[in-house]
Amino acid sequence: MKRSYSFIIPVYNRPQEIKELLESFLVLSYNDSFEIVIVEDGSSESAEELVKNFSEKLSISYYYKQNSGPGDSRNFGMRKAKGNYYIILDSDCLVPPHYLETVDYFLEHTYVDCYGGADAAHINFTPLQKAINYVMTSFLTTGGIRGSKKSVNTFEPRSFNMGISETAFKSTGGFAKIHPGEDPDLSQRIVKSGFKTVFIPDAYVFHKRRISWSKFHTQVKKFGMVRPILNKWHPNAAKITFWFPTLFVLFTIVSVVFGILFSPLFLAPLLLYLGILFIDASVKNKSLRIGCMVIWAVFIQFFGYGLAFLKATFYISWLGRTPEKQFPHLFFK
Repeated sequence: MKRSYSFIIPVYNRPQEIKELLESFLVLSYNDSFEIVIVEDGSSESAEELVKNFSEKLSISYYYKQNSGPGDSRNFGMRKAKGNYYIILDSDCLVPPHYLETVDYFLEHTYVDCYGGADAAHINFTPLQKAINYVMTSFLTTGGIRGSKKSVNTFEPRSFNMGISETAFKSTGGFAKIHPGEDPDLSQRIVKSGFKTVFIPDAYVFHKRRISWSKFHTQVKKFGMVRPILNKWHPNAAKITFWFPTLFVLFTIVSVVFGILFSPLFLAPLLLYLGILFIDASVKNKSLRIGCMVIWAVFIQFFGYGLAFLKATFYISWLGRTPEKQFPHLFFK
């Protein structure tokens, strides 16, 4: 059966982001038709009029619903979609011209019912966005868990850039009510249902992410908090690497304390790691300023994630608390 693509994009109080995303669709190199489904998740800042401005240039539909979270909004959009293969994007993304052509070529030659792609920093992104992108995607900070050619056949697609067939959606029921964490949860349930998930090289999107340090901290803190919940739901997917940010926190504290009490040499390993990050980030971004910002970003990322991971592990894994009752703010009703 021929694939027909439907882009599913939930939006919440971000009309300007939707405008920029839709503009990027106008220059896609893909020749066949596709549709775009915008789901307004109870926003007070409506994107409806903005979406209408693109209706003559793009096959696009707009739906407004009461706020129930991004996962449920994606499910809503997939139920409304006309296509049989759904591509899910976040509203703060931009698609490069080759994106859909790359996806279609891959699926034509190596069909799978679920794929994920990486995220990258656009040349016009701010230094802050580029620094955050680096710490979220670099092998030196996350091990490349958000996408690398080495993880083609062992990948948990993320909902900022994820494809799922109509068959896989109907089999699994789509996203759960947890947020964040709804995407790796769905990826695991897709695999348990007998489908494959893969990473498609070069099917990346430009992901703006959080635009302030405080919002970035809130985001990674939530990521750390949901991981022990996901480990409880899907124990086979648990990895020792999820502990690395927590170990970094302990390593940093011990290095500083011992460096002050005994010898500055105890700070050498920490400073060496930070130095490598600084050089690598500066070279890749061609900016010493971004290299400096990466140092601050990695502390926010590791301390935010690591301490939240430890806290959630204590309550969920060690005390056996119910996730929904212990962390109700992570679940939509």
